[in-house]
Amino acid sequence: MIMPRGHQLLLPASPWFIGGTLLAALLVNMLVNMSLIGNAAWMPDFLALVLVFWCVHQPRMVGIGVAFFFGVVTDVHQAALLGQHALTYTALGFLAVMVHRRLLWFTVPSQAMQVLPLFLTAHALELTVRMMSGSVFPGWSIVLAPLLEALLWPAVSVLLLAPQRRAPNPDVTRPL
Repeated sequence: MIMPRGHQLLLPASPWFIGGTLLAALLVNMLVNMSLIGNAAWMPDFLALVLVFWCVHQPRMVGIGVAFFFGVVTDVHQAALLGQHALTYTALGFLAVMVHRRLLWFTVPSQAMQVLPLFLTAHALELTVRMMSGSVFPGWSIVLAPLLEALLWPAVSVLLLAPQRRAPNPDVTRPL
């Protein structure tokens, strides 16, 4: 892929760092679900956010299989309908991998607007599965979750790409 003008060349992402960030996002989701807030409908899904980020930036390492695994783990932790989060994360991973080449050409704030429909689709799919299984409607505050996830996209992008940024090297004999 040709680098867009003005973009910095990144170091390869470590598989340990990718796995660690996914596990950290899973733990943050678990802590949020066990806190005083509980399973509030307006809370962003941090695991979905990090999963989409890695599906966009490293689609060969993180894809549909990893999304399915973390979905099943989330279902087991929340004692939800088995497969509810697995279906949602799998669809989200598929959509993220599908648009990853186009998405990388945008600036980070523009990327946030581009991933908003992915998060909206994922939450709509999860709500549909919940409603079909007999749960009650969680309220219209559920619309805030994808908006908050899209607003968090720039911060997550800066945070997760930081270890891959090359240190500025003043050596004039090396072009990179």
